[in-house]
Amino acid sequence: MALENGKSMGRSGEFPSAGLIDQWCSNILDAIYDGILVTDAEAIVRYVNPEYTRITGVKPEQIVGQPLRQVRPGAILPDVIRTGIPRAGVFRREGQIEYVVDMAPIMIEGAIVGGVSVLKDITEVKRLSQELKTFVSKANRLNSIVQHAFHARFTFNDIIGVSDDVKKVIAFARRIARGDNDVLITGESGTGKEVFAQAIHRESKRSSGPFIGFSCAALSATLVESELFGYADGAFTGARKGGKAGLFEIADGGTVFLDEVAELGMEMQAKLLRALQERRIRKVGETDEVAVDVRIIAATNRDLEQRVKAGQFREDLYYRLNVVNILLPALRNRPKDIHLLADRFLEQCAKRLSRALVFSPDVYEAFYRHQWPGNVRELMNAVEYAANMAESDLILPEHLPRGFHDKAAIPDGGTLERILREVEKRTILGKLSSQGRSLAAKKRVAKELGLSLSTLYAKMKSLGIELGKED
Repeated sequence: MALENGKSMGRSGEFPSAGLIDQWCSNILDAIYDGILVTDAEAIVRYVNPEYTRITGVKPEQIVGQPLRQVRPGAILPDVIRTGIPRAGVFRREGQIEYVVDMAPIMIEGAIVGGVSVLKDITEVKRLSQELKTFVSKANRLNSIVQHAFHARFTFNDIIGVSDDVKKVIAFARRIARGDNDVLITGESGTGKEVFAQAIHRESKRSSGPFIGFSCAALSATLVESELFGYADGAFTGARKGGKAGLFEIADGGTVFLDEVAELGMEMQAKLLRALQERRIRKVGETDEVAVDVRIIAATNRDLEQRVKAGQFREDLYYRLNVVNILLPALRNRPKDIHLLADRFLEQCAKRLSRALVFSPDVYEAFYRHQWPGNVRELMNAVEYAANMAESDLILPEHLPRGFHDKAAIPDGGTLERILREVEKRTILGKLSSQGRSLAAKKRVAKELGLSLSTLYAKMKSLGIELGKED
């Protein structure tokens, strides 16, 4: 401490009298949030500030002018004054108040003239720390719930297929998964776009984060925005009290799968584009933006390029999404996989129904003849329907949905010649799908149909069926 004139508060080795302490210095000490106690070289208390009294409950008139240990028997400050060695972080408790004390000798011109104790109340710190622990615990539980609720189930091992088209798509998708680019998955309805999206997420560096799927065609434009970006308290009539976090926020650190992205309105397309470019979102009813760390996987069964030309889809959003495009093949173009997929779906149905279900050979023939406009999803639904319709464990063609019955496979109209050509074409295609297109396979097909190989070739050419490679 010093006087206004800059002179020492006392001679070397002497503690200055209380009357020499400047008023402004006293006011500063009184205003300090920590508790302050000052003694002379004999450990006689010369000063305490109001915060010391609040923490310890000891009033100035009870302690000032008294030997410290007479009022505070366990005091350590006298030892600090005697040894000249400071102490820090000494824990103390007074009733419900917990605090730590830092102690140091007061030196003037190399001599110890007293000591000072600084008391820091840690009661509030501990309360806040406990609240923080509770908050972290709740946050961890919430995160666990989110991870469980928004978990990607499928991996690339769940994608069934031996056809070249499928194997190429899987290999490409695996490479894409390791990066962090946004992805556009295209293909007909039912080809498994969400299965691929989940598999990409599971094999990415975001696999420990949430996977959230959302259909852009399910809600109105206003509701789509509030679902994706969230909304503030009172943002609109019927809004949840306290507001709501959007799917982009919930998926932070993970992946958002936007199915049927082509169905978004132009205004929402603009907002989505900005979110993809800036990786920031603005909740409905708020002005501030929130940063989000998400990977976008979009999907559509529409021709986005044609929709851009028709003015129904933003060109800039199309190019933003189309950096990486995965095109999934239609089931009719991967006939080798029909048998495998059907068996897997039947196995799943049999397990659920606790039955030993099997297909008759005629069912496979019906599957091979079918054109599968609904692709893999249609096959899965057809198998489940048949499994529930079959009275025994043997599934027959009659148990399949109406579109698979033999009479449904025959064209309803046209000349007899056209009907016969169509039946011939479907029959040959069905056989080729089951047997393959190698030379040996075609020989087997010709034998089953009672034809010579040359006659089979002639019919295939006449019916517009490609010969394929004969490896």
